[in-house]
Amino acid sequence: MAGTLYVVATPIGNLEDVTLRALRILRDVPLIAAEDTRRTARLLQHYSISTRTTSLHAHNEHEKAPVLIDRLKAGDSIALVTDAGTPLISDPGQGLVRQARAAGIRVEAIPGPSAVMAALSASGWGGEGFTFLGFPPHRSSDRERWLARLVDIGQLTVVFEAPHRIARTLDELGELFGKDHEIAVARELTKAHEELVIGPISAARTRFHEARGEFTLLIPPKNASSSAPVSVPDVNHLREELGRLAKDRAIGRRDALKQLAARYGLSVNQLYRLLES
Repeated sequence: MAGTLYVVATPIGNLEDVTLRALRILRDVPLIAAEDTRRTARLLQHYSISTRTTSLHAHNEHEKAPVLIDRLKAGDSIALVTDAGTPLISDPGQGLVRQARAAGIRVEAIPGPSAVMAALSASGWGGEGFTFLGFPPHRSSDRERWLARLVDIGQLTVVFEAPHRIARTLDELGELFGKDHEIAVARELTKAHEELVIGPISAARTRFHEARGEFTLLIPPKNASSSAPVSVPDVNHLREELGRLAKDRAIGRRDALKQLAARYGLSVNQLYRLLES
């Protein structure tokens, strides 16, 4: 009987975020296929897990996957892990999972920590849906086309970015959306120096011009921060609506501001300036 391929989510920073089920699987399987065995070793050592590991990353997956498939066919179960978070979500493992399914091998997901979900829940955004695009391409031509798509999506978009490219990406987003466009930038989620900055792109660019750690960006659609003239009620009517939203839906002022701004195609900053005028 063939073994099972477990796709195991691991902590994105804080080692305490791992699930009990993930720890059990990592202890019970005879082999763990890890993107970086050194990083996985820290998690295993923290929980006194002695399971053997083997590397499976973007540069060796083509050659390594068939070897692992043979072990699964022979009856061994394998846990697939990435450096942090869930495998296949902007991380390697897609080839192995597809080959396992093609071979009739059971693939079982062990869900857990996610930078996307952590950023969305902490920001208060994403309740009306979102699009996840992973990392922007590195090559200029591909990157230019990829970034241009963000303007046309018309929905909150979540992307990842590396520290050595965050300044460039924020500059490019500022050119596409306008420097006053409000975004959320999360850095080092769940770690000791975690940050979540919500505000204009220009402010994020200043804050993270020389930053370390992995980034998760939440980018609202362009029309949500458009500076074009819009038809909105007078200030007194806006204030009444804001009060009703907060009372009827039992939400805080910040969330009420976001909902009212979205209703009239304004950014939160634009709405705030109107209310304070």
